[in-house]
Order: sequence, then C-alpha cells, then structure tokens
Amino acid sequence: MAISTTLRGGLQRLWPWHQALLFGLWLLVQAGFLVKFHGPHIANDSELYLNYAANVAAHGHYQEAHPPPTRELSPELPNPDTFEYEHVQRYLVYAWFESIWLRLGTGLWGIVLGQIAVSGLAAAALYGATRRLAGGGQRAAALATALFILWPDIQQFNCYLLTESLFTSLSIFALAAFVRVQHGGWRAWATLAAVLLLVAGTRPNGYVLAGAALLAGLEHLRQQPGRRWFWGVVAGLVLAIPLALVALNHQLKSYFIVETYARGELIFGTSTWAVRPATPLAMPPPGTGQVPRILYFAAHNPWFLLKLMAGKLFVFVSGLKPHYSLLHRLAYVLVLWPLYWLAARATRLGSVWKLGRVFLLGVPLLQACIVMLTVDDWDVRFQAPVLPFVFVLAALWLARSERPASATYR
Repeated sequence: MAISTTLRGGLQRLWPWHQALLFGLWLLVQAGFLVKFHGPHIANDSELYLNYAANVAAHGHYQEAHPPPTRELSPELPNPDTFEYEHVQRYLVYAWFESIWLRLGTGLWGIVLGQIAVSGLAAAALYGATRRLAGGGQRAAALATALFILWPDIQQFNCYLLTESLFTSLSIFALAAFVRVQHGGWRAWATLAAVLLLVAGTRPNGYVLAGAALLAGLEHLRQQPGRRWFWGVVAGLVLAIPLALVALNHQLKSYFIVETYARGELIFGTSTWAVRPATPLAMPPPGTGQVPRILYFAAHNPWFLLKLMAGKLFVFVSGLKPHYSLLHRLAYVLVLWPLYWLAARATRLGSVWKLGRVFLLGVPLLQACIVMLTVDDWDVRFQAPVLPFVFVLAALWLARSERPASATYR
C-alpha cells in the first residue's frame, strides 16, 4: 500500500511535465536504435528502393536503363528488364522520399534522420488525435503515445532503409486528419484526401487507410434516416468490383502469391510452420493474371486455402514467429494480447466518436484480411504499422474514467 501510494504521488508530481518526458523518452529510444544498428540499416528490399531513388536523384525523374518492352511477355509476370520500375511503382512515395535526401547530398544518414524526424511528428500527431478522441483528456493520449514510443518493433524501423517507418508515420497522420474531419471544414477533408493518397502510394497495402475511411463513411450514411445514400453507395461499390479487380490484378503483378500458397507458407520465405496439403493441389494454368490465379486456386483448393488463411491470421495477430526468442514471445503474449482485449472493449465506448472507433478498428482488420490473402512477413513489417491503432483504442479504454479536460477540445 505504501509503495502504491508513493508511486501514485510521484506520477502526480511528474504529470505536468509528461509531454517533455515523452519527448525525452522518444529521443532516448531513437539514439538507442541508432547505436544498435550503427546508423542506417540495409535490409532485404533496401537496394531496390535505393537504386530507384538514386536514379531519380540523378536525373530528376526515373530514367529507364532498358527501352520499354514492345509487348507484355506474360500477364502474370513482370518483364525482367523493367521489374525494378514496375515493382517500385507500388512504393513510389517512399522511393521519392529517399531521392530527396540523396539529391540533397545527405546520403543514407539523411534518409534515416528524415525518417526519425517524421516519426517524431507522427508521435505528436498520435498524441493529438488520441486526445481529441478522448474529448480533451490527456491520460489516453499520453498512454497511447508511450506505447508507440516504447514498442521496439515499431521504432526500430526508423533506422531501416525500408518503407515501414514512413508508412507508419503517414498512417498516423491519416488518423490525425480523419479525427479533424469531425469538426473541420473543407480543409480538413482536403488534408485527409491528400494524406490517404500519400499512404496509398507508399506501400501496396496503403489502401487499407482509405478502406477504413470508407467503412466509417458507410457507417455515417447507415445512421441517416431512410439510408437512401447508404444503399446507393453500396450499390455503386458493388458495380465497381470489376474495376477494382482489374486494378488489383495490376497491383499484384510483381508478386507471386499463388506460389506461396503452393508452398504452404504462413511466413514468406520459410517452410517453418508451413501447411502441408493432404492431396496434390490443383494449380492454375499459365497465362492468366494474379487475381484469376488466386480465384482458381481458391475454387479448386478451398479447404487448404482456409487452413492457410487461418494460420496466417494467427501468425499476424499473435506476433509470434518461430525464430523469436522466448523473451520476445513473452512480450507479445503478456503485453500485446491484453492490449488487443482492451482495444476490442474500446470499440463499444459510447463516449468516443463512433466513426473514429470504426476507423481505428477498420485499419487492423483490413490489414489482417490482406495478410490472410497474401502471406505474412519474416518480421513484423505488416503488423507494426497497424499497432498504433490498437494502442489508441486500448488507451481510450484504460482512461475511460478520465474527465474530459474540455468539452470543446478540437
């Protein structure tokens, strides 16, 4: 009891400076990872982005090393001479982000320090967005921001020359922009649209943010009397499915998804925890696009695909990987799993703007659907960017009893 009272008293005395303490904590974490990785960290896909960025930095635009092909060699495979160009188009915003720093002559250090600076702005944006959702309360904002700063599998990517750091930061900016729409005018909507476009151009799965915003918009229309606009938009979305499939087919062209199905991979590039088929699999014929190949595989191997999807969902949500240490796994089980439970409870908090709750829930759910249809990564590159949304929901639940600081907080 005495220890608890002393701890509570200490926290109360420090509370007026909690924002400064969060900033100091963020600086300490960034310095720690810079020391750990000895500066910029080259990973598996880094060279692909850097080559593209160096090309743009040198010419002011991407200059192809080979003439464009006169015809497409295969609708399911990219042309080997233009693979770099075609594949990096899915990560265009990040490649141009890197090219800016290369053009300025700051090199790899400039890219990493730029990522760290943007991540710091994202931490501030997360604090502000959470506080708005909490009606001005600071406890939820401080807790969500602290979780974001202290979760190593998020902050480590600031040193990686990969898309994850910028993608995570832009995703948080999208949350901050979405929250402002509640009380904002056309500028708030324009800002949200611009940020959603940037996120979509940073990674192929960046459309989950726009998808979550769409879900929130549908919920808003569903609440209106008569629901005429709701059913009209739903009908429009159904009619747009063929166009969406064509776009998806192009987006997936430089990936080999069905091949990962055939190998039974739950985690890309490893046979550990792979699902083995009981009977030979029916594979799609050559000469078809990625979406038709996936649909063919699903139609001819439905039970095997369901097993794959269930396994990938577990790996993605749990955060457990066969190569992780026992301490790493315990951190996920003892910290992240309870946060999931708290976040789920927060989705029913009537004191929090409902459309904000839909957006916060939609991002991780849509990302989970993408992983189930593709494959999880060796590390947490697919999970880490959506964890801030889980942290915000969990923090809102834990601080639900806090009295709002201002009923007019914007």
